[in-house]
Amino acid sequence: MPRTRRATLSALAGAVGVAGVAGVVGTRGGPGGDAAESVSLLAAGSLARAVDRRLRPRLDADVDAEFHGSAVCARLVGDGLRDPDVLVLADPALFAGLAEQYTAFATNELVVAYDPERPGGRAVRDADRPFDALLDRDLRWGRTDPDADPLGYRTLFSLRLAADLWGRPYQEALAPGQLFPEAELLAVFESGELDAAVVYRNMAIDHGVAFRSLPPAVNLGAPAHAAAYAEESYELPDGTVVRGTPVEYGAVARRSDPAVESVFGTLVGGDWTGDAFGVPASYPVETSVGGR
Repeated sequence: MPRTRRATLSALAGAVGVAGVAGVVGTRGGPGGDAAESVSLLAAGSLARAVDRRLRPRLDADVDAEFHGSAVCARLVGDGLRDPDVLVLADPALFAGLAEQYTAFATNELVVAYDPERPGGRAVRDADRPFDALLDRDLRWGRTDPDADPLGYRTLFSLRLAADLWGRPYQEALAPGQLFPEAELLAVFESGELDAAVVYRNMAIDHGVAFRSLPPAVNLGAPAHAAAYAEESYELPDGTVVRGTPVEYGAVARRSDPAVESVFGTLVGGDWTGDAFGVPASYPVETSVGGR
Protein backbone atom coordinates (compact mmCIF):
# COMPACT_ATOMS: atom_id res chain seq x y z
CA MET A 1 0.00 0.00 0.00
CA PRO A 2 1.29 3.52 -0.78
CA ARG A 3 2.37 5.65 2.16
CA THR A 4 1.25 9.23 2.59
CA ARG A 5 3.54 12.16 1.84
CA ARG A 6 3.84 12.92 5.57
CA ALA A 7 4.75 9.32 6.42
CA THR A 8 7.27 9.09 3.61
CA LEU A 9 9.03 12.32 4.56
CA SER A 10 9.13 11.22 8.20
CA ALA A 11 10.73 7.95 7.18
CA LEU A 12 13.60 9.79 5.50
CA ALA A 13 15.07 10.51 8.90
CA GLY A 14 15.51 6.75 9.43
CA ALA A 15 16.87 4.01 7.23
CA VAL A 16 15.49 5.43 4.02
CA GLY A 17 14.44 2.79 1.52
CA VAL A 18 16.98 0.29 2.84
CA ALA A 19 14.46 -2.17 4.24
CA GLY A 20 12.92 -2.49 0.80
CA VAL A 21 16.12 -3.24 -1.10
CA ALA A 22 16.91 -6.76 -2.20
CA GLY A 23 20.53 -7.71 -1.47
CA VAL A 24 21.49 -4.49 0.31
CA VAL A 25 25.19 -3.84 0.69
CA GLY A 26 26.37 -2.92 4.22
CA THR A 27 26.36 0.62 5.53
CA ARG A 28 29.07 3.01 4.46
CA GLY A 29 31.70 4.19 6.90
CA GLY A 30 30.31 2.33 9.89
CA PRO A 31 27.86 3.79 12.43
CA GLY A 32 27.16 7.44 11.85
CA GLY A 33 28.81 7.47 8.44
CA ASP A 34 30.73 10.42 7.03
CA ALA A 35 28.62 13.38 5.88
CA ALA A 36 31.50 14.63 3.72
CA GLU A 37 31.72 11.37 1.80
CA SER A 38 30.75 11.38 -1.86
CA VAL A 39 27.34 9.89 -2.66
CA SER A 40 26.99 7.94 -5.89
CA LEU A 41 23.84 8.52 -7.92
CA LEU A 42 22.83 6.41 -10.92
CA ALA A 43 19.87 8.02 -12.63
CA ALA A 44 17.68 8.19 -15.69
CA GLY A 45 19.26 10.20 -18.49
CA SER A 46 16.23 12.49 -18.70
CA LEU A 47 17.20 13.87 -15.27
CA ALA A 48 20.77 14.86 -16.18
CA ARG A 49 20.25 18.59 -16.56
CA ALA A 50 17.64 18.76 -13.80
CA VAL A 51 20.02 17.12 -11.32
CA ASP A 52 22.95 19.32 -12.28
CA ARG A 53 21.05 22.60 -12.29
CA ARG A 54 18.22 22.06 -9.80
CA LEU A 55 19.35 19.43 -7.32
CA ARG A 56 23.10 19.96 -6.84
CA PRO A 57 22.79 23.55 -5.55
CA ARG A 58 20.57 22.28 -2.71
CA LEU A 59 22.93 19.54 -1.54
CA ASP A 60 25.54 19.61 1.20
CA ALA A 61 27.09 16.31 0.12
CA ASP A 62 29.28 15.76 -2.92
CA VAL A 63 27.34 13.75 -5.51
CA ASP A 64 29.02 11.54 -8.11
CA ALA A 65 26.23 11.28 -10.69
CA GLU A 66 26.06 8.99 -13.71
CA PHE A 67 23.21 9.03 -16.22
CA HIS A 68 21.93 6.40 -18.64
CA GLY A 69 18.61 5.16 -19.92
CA SER A 70 16.70 3.62 -17.02
CA ALA A 71 16.73 0.13 -18.54
CA VAL A 72 20.51 0.39 -18.84
CA CYS A 73 20.77 1.63 -15.24
CA ALA A 74 18.73 -1.33 -14.01
CA ARG A 75 20.86 -3.79 -15.99
CA LEU A 76 24.10 -2.26 -14.70
CA VAL A 77 22.96 -2.73 -11.11
CA GLY A 78 21.44 -6.16 -11.72
CA ASP A 79 24.64 -7.40 -13.38
CA GLY A 80 26.80 -6.06 -10.55
CA LEU A 81 28.55 -3.51 -12.77
CA ARG A 82 27.37 -0.54 -10.69
CA ASP A 83 26.65 -0.26 -6.98
CA PRO A 84 25.11 3.22 -6.52
CA ASP A 85 24.04 4.70 -3.22
CA VAL A 86 20.90 6.08 -4.86
CA LEU A 87 19.17 4.63 -7.92
CA VAL A 88 16.59 6.70 -9.82
CA LEU A 89 14.54 5.23 -12.67
CA ALA A 90 11.91 6.68 -15.00
CA ASP A 91 9.82 3.50 -14.88
CA PRO A 92 9.44 1.91 -11.41
CA ALA A 93 8.66 -1.45 -13.04
CA LEU A 94 12.40 -1.66 -13.74
CA PHE A 95 13.10 -1.91 -9.99
CA ALA A 96 11.81 -5.50 -10.13
CA GLY A 97 14.54 -7.79 -8.79
CA LEU A 98 16.50 -4.80 -7.45
CA ALA A 99 14.18 -3.48 -4.74
CA GLU A 100 10.94 -4.30 -3.01
CA GLN A 101 9.91 -0.67 -2.54
CA TYR A 102 10.59 2.65 -4.19
CA THR A 103 9.65 6.26 -3.53
CA ALA A 104 7.69 7.99 -6.30
CA PHE A 105 8.55 11.69 -6.45
CA ALA A 106 7.60 13.16 -9.84
CA THR A 107 5.59 12.57 -13.01
CA ASN A 108 6.14 13.56 -16.63
CA GLU A 109 4.71 13.32 -20.14
CA LEU A 110 5.91 13.04 -23.72
CA VAL A 111 6.11 16.06 -26.05
CA VAL A 112 7.52 16.73 -29.51
CA ALA A 113 10.42 19.19 -29.52
CA TYR A 114 10.97 21.08 -32.77
CA ASP A 115 13.36 23.62 -34.25
CA PRO A 116 11.40 26.63 -35.55
CA GLU A 117 14.47 27.77 -37.50
CA ARG A 118 14.31 24.74 -39.79
CA PRO A 119 11.61 23.93 -42.39
CA GLY A 120 11.10 20.49 -40.84
CA GLY A 121 10.64 22.00 -37.40
CA ARG A 122 8.11 24.49 -38.70
CA ALA A 123 6.26 21.58 -40.32
CA VAL A 124 5.91 19.99 -36.86
CA ARG A 125 4.78 23.31 -35.41
CA ASP A 126 2.15 23.90 -38.09
CA ALA A 127 0.80 20.35 -38.49
CA ASP A 128 -2.78 19.63 -37.42
CA ARG A 129 -1.47 16.96 -35.05
CA PRO A 130 2.03 16.88 -33.53
CA PHE A 131 2.97 13.51 -35.06
CA ASP A 132 1.68 14.24 -38.58
CA ALA A 133 4.94 15.75 -39.81
CA LEU A 134 6.89 12.69 -38.67
CA LEU A 135 5.44 10.80 -41.65
CA ASP A 136 7.43 13.05 -44.02
CA ARG A 137 10.44 10.94 -45.01
CA ASP A 138 12.56 14.08 -45.37
CA LEU A 139 11.95 15.14 -41.76
CA ARG A 140 14.93 14.41 -39.52
CA TRP A 141 13.64 13.46 -36.11
CA GLY A 142 15.17 11.66 -33.17
CA ARG A 143 14.07 9.33 -30.41
CA THR A 144 15.74 7.08 -27.88
CA ASP A 145 16.37 3.35 -27.96
CA PRO A 146 13.47 1.32 -26.52
CA ASP A 147 15.97 -1.33 -25.41
CA ALA A 148 17.80 1.27 -23.32
CA ASP A 149 15.18 3.46 -21.69
CA PRO A 150 11.48 3.99 -21.02
CA LEU A 151 11.40 7.14 -23.18
CA GLY A 152 12.25 4.89 -26.12
CA TYR A 153 9.52 2.34 -25.54
CA ARG A 154 7.06 5.01 -24.47
CA THR A 155 7.64 6.74 -27.82
CA LEU A 156 6.56 3.51 -29.52
CA PHE A 157 3.51 3.29 -27.24
CA SER A 158 2.61 6.91 -27.97
CA LEU A 159 2.83 6.43 -31.74
CA ARG A 160 0.59 3.36 -31.52
CA LEU A 161 -1.93 5.16 -29.31
CA ALA A 162 -1.92 8.10 -31.73
CA ALA A 163 -2.45 5.75 -34.67
CA ASP A 164 -5.53 4.34 -32.95
CA LEU A 165 -6.76 7.81 -32.00
CA TRP A 166 -6.23 9.56 -35.32
CA GLY A 167 -6.21 6.67 -37.79
CA ARG A 168 -2.80 7.42 -39.29
CA PRO A 169 0.13 4.97 -39.68
CA TYR A 170 2.59 6.76 -37.42
CA GLN A 171 4.60 3.56 -36.87
CA GLU A 172 5.75 3.92 -40.50
CA ALA A 173 7.81 6.93 -39.37
CA LEU A 174 10.16 4.65 -37.38
CA ALA A 175 13.71 4.05 -38.63
CA PRO A 176 16.91 2.79 -36.91
CA GLY A 177 18.88 5.95 -37.67
CA GLN A 178 16.65 7.97 -35.35
CA LEU A 179 18.02 6.37 -32.16
CA PHE A 180 20.18 8.35 -29.72
CA PRO A 181 21.15 7.92 -26.04
CA GLU A 182 18.63 9.61 -23.74
CA ALA A 183 21.19 11.93 -22.13
CA GLU A 184 22.45 13.00 -25.59
CA LEU A 185 19.29 13.28 -27.70
CA LEU A 186 18.66 16.99 -27.12
CA ALA A 187 22.35 17.83 -27.52
CA VAL A 188 22.14 16.31 -31.01
CA PHE A 189 18.90 18.21 -31.61
CA GLU A 190 20.42 21.52 -30.46
CA SER A 191 23.43 20.98 -32.73
CA GLY A 192 21.08 21.35 -35.71
CA GLU A 193 21.25 17.75 -36.86
CA LEU A 194 17.56 17.11 -36.14
CA ASP A 195 14.35 18.94 -36.98
CA ALA A 196 12.38 17.37 -34.13
CA ALA A 197 12.61 14.86 -31.29
CA VAL A 198 10.21 13.02 -29.02
CA VAL A 199 11.27 13.84 -25.46
CA TYR A 200 9.90 14.27 -21.97
CA ARG A 201 8.38 17.63 -21.11
CA ASN A 202 11.08 18.39 -18.54
CA MET A 203 13.81 17.82 -21.12
CA ALA A 204 12.30 20.40 -23.48
CA ILE A 205 11.79 22.94 -20.68
CA ASP A 206 15.22 22.40 -19.11
CA HIS A 207 16.88 22.88 -22.52
CA GLY A 208 14.67 25.84 -23.44
CA VAL A 209 13.54 24.39 -26.77
CA ALA A 210 10.19 24.79 -28.50
CA PHE A 211 7.78 21.88 -28.21
CA ARG A 212 4.26 20.75 -28.94
CA SER A 213 2.23 19.03 -26.28
CA LEU A 214 0.42 15.76 -27.00
CA PRO A 215 -3.14 15.01 -25.87
CA PRO A 216 -3.55 13.00 -22.64
CA ALA A 217 -4.68 9.91 -24.57
CA VAL A 218 -1.26 9.86 -26.26
CA ASN A 219 1.28 11.54 -23.94
CA LEU A 220 1.64 8.73 -21.33
CA GLY A 221 1.15 11.34 -18.62
CA ALA A 222 -2.51 11.04 -17.63
CA PRO A 223 -3.61 8.55 -14.94
CA ALA A 224 -7.15 8.75 -16.34
CA HIS A 225 -5.86 6.95 -19.46
CA ALA A 226 -3.84 4.31 -17.58
CA ALA A 227 -6.06 1.45 -18.77
CA ALA A 228 -5.50 2.38 -22.43
CA TYR A 229 -1.76 2.84 -21.89
CA ALA A 230 -1.57 -0.63 -20.31
CA GLU A 231 -2.69 -2.21 -23.58
CA GLU A 232 0.75 -1.37 -25.00
CA SER A 233 3.83 -3.48 -24.20
CA TYR A 234 7.46 -4.01 -25.20
CA GLU A 235 9.93 -6.83 -24.57
CA LEU A 236 13.39 -5.75 -23.43
CA PRO A 237 16.51 -7.69 -24.49
CA ASP A 238 16.58 -9.64 -21.22
CA GLY A 239 13.02 -10.88 -21.79
CA THR A 240 11.37 -8.44 -19.39
CA VAL A 241 8.02 -7.24 -20.72
CA VAL A 242 7.19 -3.64 -19.83
CA ARG A 243 3.74 -2.15 -20.22
CA GLY A 244 2.44 1.33 -20.81
CA THR A 245 1.89 3.29 -17.60
CA PRO A 246 1.65 6.99 -16.72
CA VAL A 247 5.21 8.33 -16.49
CA GLU A 248 6.49 8.21 -12.92
CA TYR A 249 9.98 8.64 -11.46
CA GLY A 250 11.00 6.42 -8.58
CA ALA A 251 14.07 6.42 -6.33
CA VAL A 252 15.66 3.93 -3.94
CA ALA A 253 18.31 4.65 -1.31
CA ARG A 254 20.51 1.56 -1.21
CA ARG A 255 22.53 2.31 1.95
CA SER A 256 21.78 3.68 5.40
CA ASP A 257 24.21 6.56 5.77
CA PRO A 258 23.65 10.23 6.76
CA ALA A 259 25.04 11.60 3.50
CA VAL A 260 23.01 9.15 1.41
CA GLU A 261 19.86 9.89 3.38
CA SER A 262 20.40 13.63 2.97
CA VAL A 263 20.77 13.35 -0.81
CA PHE A 264 17.83 10.99 -1.06
CA GLY A 265 15.62 13.21 1.09
CA THR A 266 16.43 16.27 -1.00
CA LEU A 267 15.84 14.34 -4.21
CA VAL A 268 12.40 13.00 -3.34
CA GLY A 269 11.16 15.61 -0.88
CA GLY A 270 12.19 18.91 -2.39
CA ASP A 271 10.49 21.29 -4.79
CA TRP A 272 13.47 21.29 -7.14
CA THR A 273 11.38 19.66 -9.85
CA GLY A 274 9.49 22.90 -10.46
CA ASP A 275 7.00 23.18 -13.31
CA ALA A 276 9.04 20.98 -15.65
CA PHE A 277 7.63 17.91 -13.90
CA GLY A 278 4.37 17.01 -12.27
CA VAL A 279 4.48 16.66 -8.49
CA PRO A 280 1.10 15.40 -7.18
CA ALA A 281 0.12 16.49 -3.68
CA SER A 282 0.54 12.93 -2.40
CA TYR A 283 4.20 12.76 -3.49
CA PRO A 284 6.67 11.59 -2.37
CA VAL A 285 4.94 8.28 -1.75
CA GLU A 286 6.58 4.98 -0.89
CA THR A 287 5.14 2.08 -2.86
CA SER A 288 5.82 -1.62 -3.30
CA VAL A 289 7.39 -2.53 -6.63
CA GLY A 290 4.54 -3.83 -8.76
CA GLY A 291 2.05 -2.45 -6.25
CA ARG A 292 0.36 0.07 -8.53
